[in-house]
Amino acid sequence: MEFKLLPGGTVCGEARVPGDKSISHRAIMLGALAEGATRVSGFLEGEDALATLTAFRELGVEIERPGESEVLVHGVGLRGLKAPRGPLDLGNAGTGMRLMCGLLAGQAFDSELTGDASLCSRPMGRVIDPLQLMGAKIASEEGGRPPLRISGGRQLHGIHYDLPMASAQVKSCVLLAGLYSQGVTSVTEPAPTRDHTERMLRGFGYEIGSDNGVISLAGGGKLHAADIEVPADISSATFFLVAASIAPGSDLLLTHVGINPTRIGVLNILKLMGADITLKNRREVGGEPVADLHVRYAPLHGIEIPEEQVPLAIDEFPALFIAAACAQGRTVLRGAKELRVKESDRIAAMAEGLTTLGIDNEILEDGIVIEGGTLGSGVIRTFHDHRIAMSFAVAALRAQGEIRVLDCDHVATSFPGFDALARGLGLQISALVD
Repeated sequence: MEFKLLPGGTVCGEARVPGDKSISHRAIMLGALAEGATRVSGFLEGEDALATLTAFRELGVEIERPGESEVLVHGVGLRGLKAPRGPLDLGNAGTGMRLMCGLLAGQAFDSELTGDASLCSRPMGRVIDPLQLMGAKIASEEGGRPPLRISGGRQLHGIHYDLPMASAQVKSCVLLAGLYSQGVTSVTEPAPTRDHTERMLRGFGYEIGSDNGVISLAGGGKLHAADIEVPADISSATFFLVAASIAPGSDLLLTHVGINPTRIGVLNILKLMGADITLKNRREVGGEPVADLHVRYAPLHGIEIPEEQVPLAIDEFPALFIAAACAQGRTVLRGAKELRVKESDRIAAMAEGLTTLGIDNEILEDGIVIEGGTLGSGVIRTFHDHRIAMSFAVAALRAQGEIRVLDCDHVATSFPGFDALARGLGLQISALVD
């Protein structure tokens, strides 16, 4: 599938984007390990989250789908998972693979995690290394790449682990393995990252400590079923926050968006660039803060992005690069090396697309320099990365000519129905099936 986009348009109206992917993954995982039935509403019906759901069914967990975006997970307890009949295929879900690696390291049975070609090209050494320090035995392909073969029957022991880089996935993997470990497991973060795992563990009744960047828990406890309401995903909302910010005349309300303080880097960065974004109706739902985001067009200007904001916006940078391309002046990003090991090398992929559209940029080892300018037209390669595809769809609002975005099939991994919602809000987008 590819997107064909005509230039121009304004973004107006009201919308609720799909549920948060990070929270949807964790709700299935912790619900499966809890005692009792966990009801999840607002569940993301995207391919990534559904891959995690399917994997837990193969691990012997009964999971019902009573209605749209609703899931009922009949938990089996920490020790109740069953050996799967074959490899667990997580598709394109990097979060699912990294977190499940921690959970499966403490099981009594052997297991294997695999995925599509994109996921199997992504290095997993960042989670394998700390798990092996805890006593796990994990075999991988060259360079720590999947498939990952995890040996069962290993007694894990708690460790203290200093994260070499800010990563919520690595932190969560180690903490989830800590549920099965003897003694205390703790993790030190070099900078704050999303804390959905910690919040949800507390929501399931598991005691977890947090003190000056050190998160800790003791193994051997129990999780108790809870009702989870998943807020709208701020990563998905970002595409429309940028769209309304760059398209003159735009006025958009995005409802029920998660504004977890470890995820609002995109709001902070856009406001520093001059965006007109107001948070309304702030409230808390299931332990997660949410709000309605009102965004109107405003001229943007280039900035040096503060490095402390980088871990708080790591998934949102492809869209932010489009905002930078439409801003007056220069935008500089540093400290974002993790972008090179996402679904694609997002720095290189975005740089190529920006160059295609006539935007001057310079790749740095850990970031990029983008000179704001006039977007032209062209054909964009996405490298099968959903966020690259959606970002360049948004760019058409300020383009001088038609943009074609190739290989958009993976958009459904995180944002099913993106093109229909974008069309309803004012983008001139068509989805063409090969």
